[in-house]
Amino acid sequence: MSRRQVVLDTETTGLETSDGHRIIEIGCVELLDRRLTGRHYHRYLNPERDIDEGARAVHGISLEDLADKPRFAEVAEEFIEFIAGADLVIHNAAFDVGFIDHELALLGSEHRRVADLCTVIDSLALARHKHPGQKNSLDALCSRYGVDNSERTLHGALLDAEILADVYLLLTGGQTSLLFDPAAEGSSALPADGEAHATALTVPRGVLPVVRADAAELQRHAAVLESIGQDRGAPACWPVAPDPGS
Repeated sequence: MSRRQVVLDTETTGLETSDGHRIIEIGCVELLDRRLTGRHYHRYLNPERDIDEGARAVHGISLEDLADKPRFAEVAEEFIEFIAGADLVIHNAAFDVGFIDHELALLGSEHRRVADLCTVIDSLALARHKHPGQKNSLDALCSRYGVDNSERTLHGALLDAEILADVYLLLTGGQTSLLFDPAAEGSSALPADGEAHATALTVPRGVLPVVRADAAELQRHAAVLESIGQDRGAPACWPVAPDPGS
């Protein structure tokens, strides 16, 4: 059975939900069996409150930019549909999950919490376990794993989710696989109004040449084995390959 993961990031008006801060941007990218599918979810949201100067310095989004954007309540169902049942990968998950749970709670008791919808994987916790005592911010991990974040002059939820997807795959020991062909996998997951971010490539595999050692190389190899045997006081335990010309 295919494993679906959604890498998520948010931007907010400030740091604490207890001070009434709200989400202003959600960005998600989908992984299926550890490969980007091209499906993503991205929304800017009108928070109906001021944005702290410190937060604005991080993401560069002003309240004026959001005046015509939907409220969270207007997109809640489509957002829930996108993340439901997935492994949700988030860097410093407690922050983003806390804000999402806060937004859901504002809608009323009929809405569930993130933990009821998804399994949450905190990539920051994974990084701290793998690299104890080191910096494990997203930028630090990009530098450590060679992930290009040159476009990340300001934080943006969708861009950060895309970068985190690369980092997460490398962090968890797998090769990043950006090439995914939904048709080849029997999937019709691409949204009707979206485009895949990558195209599957078929690379022909040629016949690998076999290069054998010549007689002179075999003689030099035999001399090295003899020297090793003299040093250890016993013959080498592996034989010399026969001369291909003999």
